[in-house]
Amino acid sequence: MNKVKVLFMCTGNSARSQIAESLLRRYAGDKFDVYSAGLEPKGINPYTKQVMQEIGITLEGHYAKHLREYMGKLNFGFLITVCADAEEKCPATFPGVSHRLHWSFDDPAAFIGSDEEKLQKFRDVRERIDQKIKDWLTNPSNNKN
Repeated sequence: MNKVKVLFMCTGNSARSQIAESLLRRYAGDKFDVYSAGLEPKGINPYTKQVMQEIGITLEGHYAKHLREYMGKLNFGFLITVCADAEEKCPATFPGVSHRLHWSFDDPAAFIGSDEEKLQKFRDVRERIDQKIKDWLTNPSNNKN
């Protein structure tokens, strides 16, 4: 069985796309090959690592990747942008993409507050992404190209 490839994309590949990649892999790694990338990779945010560790997901081996690492090299069943900036700046024509979706989530790294408030913002975004992925997976048309 060929798995459908899914690429999550945001600007820095430091938080939202990394979270989405990890959660989809956890819930449906048997059905999807999951990737993430950014338009301007910045490295994985330490808060991202912490909030994923809290739910038993390690980001060991993950790193921020540029979109060029995949563009034109792999065929994706789904390209899912997870921030407005990436949706706006992503090339309109992306070779090898069957379906393009946009799920907008706030950038937790842009939040200003105390360490605990920032951590809570990352948790909130993680939970919103988690729910969106669970909802998306209940739609049977997502299991095909």
